[in-house]
Amino acid sequence: METLNSRILLRPRDPARSTSFYRDTLGLAVSREFPGGTVFFLGQGFLEVGGTGRAGPSPDMALWLQVRDLAAEHVRLRAAGAAIEREPQLEPWGLREMWLTDPDGVRIVLVEVPEGHPIRTDTR
Repeated sequence: METLNSRILLRPRDPARSTSFYRDTLGLAVSREFPGGTVFFLGQGFLEVGGTGRAGPSPDMALWLQVRDLAAEHVRLRAAGAAIEREPQLEPWGLREMWLTDPDGVRIVLVEVPEGHPIRTDTR
């Protein structure tokens, strides 16, 4: 299969609340908007928030978002009132991670790849 584009589809219980969270609290940039939904940039992918869901999130699903400065994001998100589930910490596999949830309880893992880690590709 040749994949030309991809996105994660998220159907929140309250679309306006979740759109506000991803746009205003997390600070994701908007790729496009359409009646009933918003598509956000996620680095090399996209997140579409639209429609209305009923079931809630699966505990087996999480969004993994790499950031440049986890400590700065922690301070900013805490001040914005984000639901921080776990403070930033260095994991045994060498990544710095912090966990938070969106308004519906979708787990979001913010990750900083330290210098020298084998998956680090951006040397800035």
